[in-house]
Amino acid sequence: MSQTSSAIDAYLAEQGQAVIDWQRELVSRVALGPDNGGKGEADKVAFIKDELGKLGIEPLREMASPDSRVDGGRPNLAALVPGRDSNRTLWIIAHTDVVPAGDPGLWSSDPYQLAVDGDTITGRGVEDNNQAIVTALLTAKALTEQELIPVMNLGLVFAADEETGNRHGLDFVMREHADLFGDNDLFLVPDFGHPESKLIEVAEKSMMWLKVTVTGKQCHASTPQAGRNSLVACADLIIKLRGLSQRFDRRDDLFDPPVSTFEPTKKEANVENVNTVPGRDVFYVDCRVLAEYSLSDVQEAVREMARDVARSHGVEIAVDAVHEEQAAPATSVDSEIVHMLRDAVREVYGVTPSPVGIGGGTVAAFLRKKGFEAAVWSTIMHNAHQPNEHALISNHLRDAKVVARLLAPSPRTSR
Repeated sequence: MSQTSSAIDAYLAEQGQAVIDWQRELVSRVALGPDNGGKGEADKVAFIKDELGKLGIEPLREMASPDSRVDGGRPNLAALVPGRDSNRTLWIIAHTDVVPAGDPGLWSSDPYQLAVDGDTITGRGVEDNNQAIVTALLTAKALTEQELIPVMNLGLVFAADEETGNRHGLDFVMREHADLFGDNDLFLVPDFGHPESKLIEVAEKSMMWLKVTVTGKQCHASTPQAGRNSLVACADLIIKLRGLSQRFDRRDDLFDPPVSTFEPTKKEANVENVNTVPGRDVFYVDCRVLAEYSLSDVQEAVREMARDVARSHGVEIAVDAVHEEQAAPATSVDSEIVHMLRDAVREVYGVTPSPVGIGGGTVAAFLRKKGFEAAVWSTIMHNAHQPNEHALISNHLRDAKVVARLLAPSPRTSR
């Protein structure tokens, strides 16, 4: 370990209270997008701007995505800590929005008030994705307050709308502010990980959410022959969809599970009373598909099954994609960012992380589609979106140490 790394480690080891203070403020600013019944991320991003200002990091680049449902649009923010190589940047990309807390009765504390118990903090968003926000701020704080110059620029992006599709988040940034990123830049997305820091995500499956609407004929349950039961047809189609796994059956051991998955999930309410045969049912299918397959082929396979069920039950069935994300090319396991991360994680955590693929989606997909090699890594407890979402203060501090090693900073006086 270099003398500089040792000094940064000692500095970060004393920043536990900063983690608590930042997380308390972030959790209390309820950054729900309008699709989730909220007012957006503006309050949270305003706080982050203030904190960057206190660190003397300026100018900031503000990139608001127009959204008529939210005053002032959806805020995206970028900041830069200058490095020795001003033409190259290591970007840390975090998202500011969160998902709803759900049933408050399932929480042991107020989800929007940080609870602290030793090394554990609890609250909505502490892991997903406040830990990434705080890790980025900690790294910037260590560099600026110790007057260290990183070997390259440290770039921070705080993006909106990750939880509901990214149209107003990194997708918008890359469409409308493409000059932000350079061809030689490196990208770290702290939005997936392992409790022992053993994994680096380099690939994602394609993702598609299908809405299936079954329309029959409503009638009294005592005379079912007078109607066409949409729920029965719905159930028949759900069972038939299991056959998609045999049709799209390739394996890739980079992923767990190593196959494409097709899971019926949400079911909308139909009739309110027991003695009525429903005439309309709506359900959804979550598809996580290996990149070798086209999502349009999957859609057509579902429509074929739907046509068979419609004929069999005398109903109409519509299949609509409400979200589609064709998988981006994987980041090479031999890429520079993966090798750098492996070395840094090994030094800080004492383990050598393995490259993996995941079925979930991260903003790394937008980077990979543009030809950038992005790694997704952090040290997290894997309880995002759950009641009592929690994270460890110590993981924030050690993750910041890993990021600092990627930047190999040196004292300003040695310039």
